[in-house]
Amino acid sequence: MKVAVAQFQPKDGDKTYNLTMIRQLAEKAKSKGADVVSFHEMSITAYTFTRHLSQQELTELAEEVPNGKSTQQLIAMSKELNMPILAGLIEKSQGKIYNTYICVTGDGMVAKYRKLHPFISRYLSAGDEYCIFELFGWKCGILICYDNNIVENVRATSLLGAELIFAPHVTGCTPSAMPCRGYVDDKFWRNRENDPVSLRMEFDGPKGRRWLMRWLPARAYDNGVYYAFTNPIGYDGEHLKNGNSMIIDPYGEVLAEVRSFENEIAFSKITKEKIEKSGGWRYKNARRPELYKDIIGRNHNSETTPVWMKEQKLRD
Repeated sequence: MKVAVAQFQPKDGDKTYNLTMIRQLAEKAKSKGADVVSFHEMSITAYTFTRHLSQQELTELAEEVPNGKSTQQLIAMSKELNMPILAGLIEKSQGKIYNTYICVTGDGMVAKYRKLHPFISRYLSAGDEYCIFELFGWKCGILICYDNNIVENVRATSLLGAELIFAPHVTGCTPSAMPCRGYVDDKFWRNRENDPVSLRMEFDGPKGRRWLMRWLPARAYDNGVYYAFTNPIGYDGEHLKNGNSMIIDPYGEVLAEVRSFENEIAFSKITKEKIEKSGGWRYKNARRPELYKDIIGRNHNSETTPVWMKEQKLRD
């Protein structure tokens, strides 16, 4: 299967514009021979700005899935291009609001996943199940952004059969307790055409790509799965994001990556032969769950508030 990952700079709450960008990049992926293309978290609505919205405003931005206008537009787009498309939006269902990611084909919605660990808005509800679906004979899973940081989520998704995990994000370039993390100064972005090297050093350093490389390849390697990581480029809300959408193989190697500051795609062919040869595949077969099932399954209070949100609350 030939997988494409995309990155673009979204506009806050502008579904028409964002769907237009999704359309343009999906067309580009199709022209390059891709079988499927994936976009970042809440790519239809944009993400970071929603933390400032009231419950009513967030509800007005949300849609039903799959009967809402945006999902139906995505299905029509997929049908016209004859290619599955994965994208994210805000879903409303039975009085609750979710950060949702969907896979559609021309025949309709194939998969729907609700983020397990939402935190950008206190009005978002948490999803409560993993997601496995098939594309072209491949078993696929979805984990949205922070969900991938909890290693149990990735292991559970892989144990349910996932060979490829779609990992839509809006991440990077925000403060953390880890040294050298933090925001990227706007001056680098504004001067990117005259001085691309300085911005690339910021994006590729510990604020962006170097942080991703600490854990993202490990998730693929430890579980013997492919990873399709997507992330916006430029501003999502008031936060600058480093892009670096990439495809990682079961050995933890980067097969393809967007190395541009523009709206762009990267793509790679993936093959099943690598999976059963990978270390992660062997490690899963060597497990002894009787030793740790009660440890892993014991009660625990989940806390997901990131450092940058705690700092913002202190300032407010």
